[in-house]
Amino acid sequence: MLVYLAEYLSQFHTGFNVFQYLTLRAILGVLTALLISFLVGPMMIRRLSFHQIGQSVRSDGPQTHLAKAGTPTMGGTLILVGVAVATLLWADLGNRYVWVLLVVTLLFGAIGWVDDYRKVVARNSKGLSARSKFFWQSVVALGAALFLYYTAQETSEVQLLVPFFKNFYVDLGWGYVLLVYFVVVGSSNAVNLTDGLDGLAILPTVMIAGALAVFAYVTGHARFAEYLSIPFIRDAGEVIVFAGALMGAGLGFLWFNAYPAQVFMGDVGALALGAALGMMAVLVRQELVFFVMAGVFVMETVSVILQVASFKLTGRRIFRMAPLHHHFELLGWPEPRVIVRFWIVTVILVLIGLATLKIR
Repeated sequence: MLVYLAEYLSQFHTGFNVFQYLTLRAILGVLTALLISFLVGPMMIRRLSFHQIGQSVRSDGPQTHLAKAGTPTMGGTLILVGVAVATLLWADLGNRYVWVLLVVTLLFGAIGWVDDYRKVVARNSKGLSARSKFFWQSVVALGAALFLYYTAQETSEVQLLVPFFKNFYVDLGWGYVLLVYFVVVGSSNAVNLTDGLDGLAILPTVMIAGALAVFAYVTGHARFAEYLSIPFIRDAGEVIVFAGALMGAGLGFLWFNAYPAQVFMGDVGALALGAALGMMAVLVRQELVFFVMAGVFVMETVSVILQVASFKLTGRRIFRMAPLHHHFELLGWPEPRVIVRFWIVTVILVLIGLATLKIR
């Protein structure tokens, strides 16, 4: 929105041309979302507490979590507000990728909001049924996939880029739609499963968003793309502004979500953040690298799958409790240790992901 205003004002003073630079707008997106979080966060936490919108805790989980009962939840709304406002202010709203990211993120957030509302406000312990949640996730993800497939301007936009190999792309055809679907829905649910400890999910989300911002910038820059032997996608550069907004909103939320948490994000935040990361990875054509960088989310998801499969097939559990972070808690690791070590693992995986830009 402000991009158009700056473009208009540039005819009166050339200094306004500075707002055409992606990097500046990305930084402003970070700062805007961060400021919104700092300003709105305390008020939102008070309102959630006043209306008794608090987290329920499983009695069969780690006993240290019982003290968290009643902590305000649905705080992910704060993240969505920051991301949406910052993106609308600083992104080029004529870019289709910006709208895909915003719509998918907000719709997944709406799905999570309904689930949280039914659980916390309506006191329906089941919330939105797993079948209904998966159905609506599928509708949104497939809708976005079909839109991207039919509006693709270059073949590179629907090819699979294989890391570590120079100029090695796989033509997917209609398989592109399925790839987008699985990446977005899978990422959304993976972040949701990881969001079980204070700050555990949000900082990895911020770090991965930062890495995807780098990929977006070089993918949308013709010279950098040629130098790094990756496909040039003209619209991808604008993704950096959305990624910046997500980073700023995430850091702002972490201010209140750090151990011991004052607020939890709930499904409204976790489902939306996962979908946003997955969609960014799709738009910059880095799905396989994203799978590596999101290794903590992948491990958490795989631990649940293995636990359920093992119990159904053999009657035995592989882990003391799933997702994986609860297993380490029951082994005696203090919650902050689990959180920080998972953060460290994410730093390593993100660095490996970024290294693929040069190792080809």
